[in-house]
Amino acid sequence: MGNINFSKLVRTLFPFLIVFLLPLTGITQKLNQEELNKAASAFTVSSFPLLKELLSIPNDAFYPEDIEKNVQWCESEFSKRGFSATRIPTETVPLLLAERKQKKAKKTVLIYLQIDGQPVDTTRWFQKSPYLPVLKKQTQGEWKEMPWESVASYEDDWRVFARSASDAKGPVAMFLSALDASKELKVEPNYNIKVIMDFEEELGSPQLPKAVLENKGLLQADMLIIFDGPRHITNKPTLTFGARGIATVQLTTYGPVVPQHSGHFGNYAPNPALRLSKLLASMKDDGGRVTIPGFYDGISISYDTEKILKAVPDNQEQIKERLQIATTDQVGAYYQEAIQYPSLNIRGMQSGWINEKVRTIIPAWARAEIDVRLVLESDPERLIKLIKDHIAAQGYLVLEREPSKDERLKHEKIATFTHEISYQSFRTDFDSEVGLWLRSALKRAFNEDPIMIRMSGGSIPISPFVTTLGIPAVTVPTVNRDNNQHSPNENLRLGNYREGIKTMIAILSEKL
Repeated sequence: MGNINFSKLVRTLFPFLIVFLLPLTGITQKLNQEELNKAASAFTVSSFPLLKELLSIPNDAFYPEDIEKNVQWCESEFSKRGFSATRIPTETVPLLLAERKQKKAKKTVLIYLQIDGQPVDTTRWFQKSPYLPVLKKQTQGEWKEMPWESVASYEDDWRVFARSASDAKGPVAMFLSALDASKELKVEPNYNIKVIMDFEEELGSPQLPKAVLENKGLLQADMLIIFDGPRHITNKPTLTFGARGIATVQLTTYGPVVPQHSGHFGNYAPNPALRLSKLLASMKDDGGRVTIPGFYDGISISYDTEKILKAVPDNQEQIKERLQIATTDQVGAYYQEAIQYPSLNIRGMQSGWINEKVRTIIPAWARAEIDVRLVLESDPERLIKLIKDHIAAQGYLVLEREPSKDERLKHEKIATFTHEISYQSFRTDFDSEVGLWLRSALKRAFNEDPIMIRMSGGSIPISPFVTTLGIPAVTVPTVNRDNNQHSPNENLRLGNYREGIKTMIAILSEKL
């Protein structure tokens, strides 16, 4: 990729920024749509060095030494902007709380930012390193790398490719840029700001519930905003008022104590992969509905709820085309209804070897990794027990460890079952104070009402804040939906980056 002196770039652009911003000098009221557009465009270009620097710091939570570099970077950047930074220690890596008080402010807004990212397989990225951000434009269906010098005259559909470009360092850079713009434009918020930064979100934020409970006073606020996630598939301004929670299950079945020659012992030694596949198949019908009795108990879609769900402008045929699937599971009649239910998903399976390492053996074991998405109406412990009891009802001895020799010789079917409940679901009313406030800010920014989603299908570690602090929470997603998050070649569309900055300037200038 091309080299660029970003300091020189910013110095070159600064006179143009001043010309852009002169009409805004001295503004103390809300910015209108035109003013927000000018500010966002100017600060988009000037903040590219910040975005590039942040994306260049490896952030796999499995490597605490890399996470420490991210913590230090965040401490430095928020301190530059007048925030006090406090590390909240945990058993692994710290959380970071940045706080800035405003004169005469009566309310406090807590903002959640995710800093860590998914692990990377460098062999599947179309660039030198996922931590060396690359600027690309699409030409005739192919992504072509662009020199960073050209970013000053970027186009909205250009993209930055890097790990966490969208999930979720992009929103971090948007927020820092919006803070800079608000200061320059003299439209500082009339509320106190607390920012909690999570460095283990991709691990399920295992330390978060305890940390929130132990630091309740430090984190107390009137409401919570989450800057994370992709917009609605239409890429229009979006507010999401809830998210499903998540629990995970690891399920292992057993065959011979060590792999056996399939010629010598085929038709004789039971195959654990076959047993596991039958066990998993017993949990769902052909329409994808969980058949375990009681799994969907308590879920009822009222007339009012259905109106909310159907107001989301999903195009079911476009969704199927994008996923390249002919039919959908029959849990809900349409997408928004489907994600109001808990789910049981097989996220991975393993047994023996495949491809160039394939062997003619009967495997010793077979394993499935399962995630269970949770909704408010379902008790997580109850759902886990239902799954475990179902396995036992299929004739399995269910253990939380590997079986002993005596157990292997005595029982025909044995399964090891372990689970972890990461966090529960949350949901906020559309007409709550935080909901009305954010809707007003986004309508001012885009001259249209945002798309409002009752609950996203994915999971974010927000319920500990909602339940422990007793505050409502709303997600403000900004990134493009086709961003390849969690996958190779993750990217951020520059038009979304600009509109994300615009969104956050609007929120910072919206009176509370």
